[in-house]
Amino acid sequence: MKTARLFSVVVLLAVGLSACAEMTPRQQRALSGGALGAAGGAAIAAMTGGAVLPGALIGGGAGAAVGALLPGR
Repeated sequence: MKTARLFSVVVLLAVGLSACAEMTPRQQRALSGGALGAAGGAAIAAMTGGAVLPGALIGGGAGAAVGALLPGR
């Protein structure tokens, strides 16, 4: 059972990473911003005693918006 779960996780990660190969730089920035925002929002909510899921959703949305709107290099 443990091996099947590990295999599933590895396959999901591989599929997730391969999906990013054809993204434009703007899409990559939005994805990165969303991921960092979600992590930051969840962490801040956890530290302040708030609900983690809404913090992650708000942070992810804000991070994705900022990442998409920032100009590229």
